[in-house]
Amino acid sequence: MKIEVLGTGCKKCNMLEAATKAAADKLGIQYELLHVKDLGKIAAYGVMMTPALVINGQVKVSGKVPSEAELTSLLTSALAK
Repeated sequence: MKIEVLGTGCKKCNMLEAATKAAADKLGIQYELLHVKDLGKIAAYGVMMTPALVINGQVKVSGKVPSEAELTSLLTSALAK
């Protein structure tokens, strides 16, 4: 699974990265986690507010840090596809 955190490195972006890593580790899934800080690449996803979470090329969350339960649900749903 490819997971991308989109954001310039602000506090919320770093929180999203840490929370996503923790949720994925707790689920025991194999993943590649990238923190995309390039504004051009962020804009290419159509994201207007950061932080944003992209799973397997699809934007799942934008403009907030989701709860642990929401992250778990997003990751579990992505595994089922």
